[in-house]
Amino acid sequence: MTATHVIVRLLISAMGGTFSRELGIDLSTTSRREMGKWFLACKLYGARISSSIAAQTYKEFERREVLLPEQVLAAGWDGLVEILDAGGYARYDFSTATKLLSIMQDLQDRYAGDLNNLHEQAQNEKDLESRLKNLGKGIGDVTVNIFLRELRTIWKKARPALSLPSLLAARHLALISQQGDPLAELEQLWRVHQLRGMDFCDFEAALVRLGKDFCKKARHDICPLRKICEKPQKY
Repeated sequence: MTATHVIVRLLISAMGGTFSRELGIDLSTTSRREMGKWFLACKLYGARISSSIAAQTYKEFERREVLLPEQVLAAGWDGLVEILDAGGYARYDFSTATKLLSIMQDLQDRYAGDLNNLHEQAQNEKDLESRLKNLGKGIGDVTVNIFLRELRTIWKKARPALSLPSLLAARHLALISQQGDPLAELEQLWRVHQLRGMDFCDFEAALVRLGKDFCKKARHDICPLRKICEKPQKY
């Protein structure tokens, strides 16, 4: 077993895999329902709020069966604010409720409430991202990146750039060079060192978690991978 394989194994073991799987969302089915659930979750993850509160709030939407565009629209602004508050999303409740209604109305009107239709109509990777950002008035780069990165192995046009947290983590673990294409390098590394039952999206999600929770916050002393970090001085 090579040193790189050990790092990959330790990374995923310590940080976990995809956020969608953690929420019980099965994207492999590509069903309208599962895609819709993940899209809603990503809108919640996209705010400057902790992942735990975003996940807790998503679970509140799930508990009340308010997941798909028509269900969000039926809940109305007051109903959405109530759900967001119950999930602990109070800081962004008013603005998020407004944005969700706008986004879901556009998704319903333009693509019959099915994100697979949006993907099918997109001409290429950039058009896919543009169509997502043009839904309503509340889809930013962060939300689009979160949504598409777990669809890399499912939607052929889903090719978002690596996020800053994943880049930080990959560099600190010396998994990428300074000059090359970081995404191409990580994809090649995964092809050589992939783990059974996991795919590249799990690998990327683990890097995101490490970068977001430890690298960006300079929490090197308690980082679970601190003993194999190549660049602790940059935390």
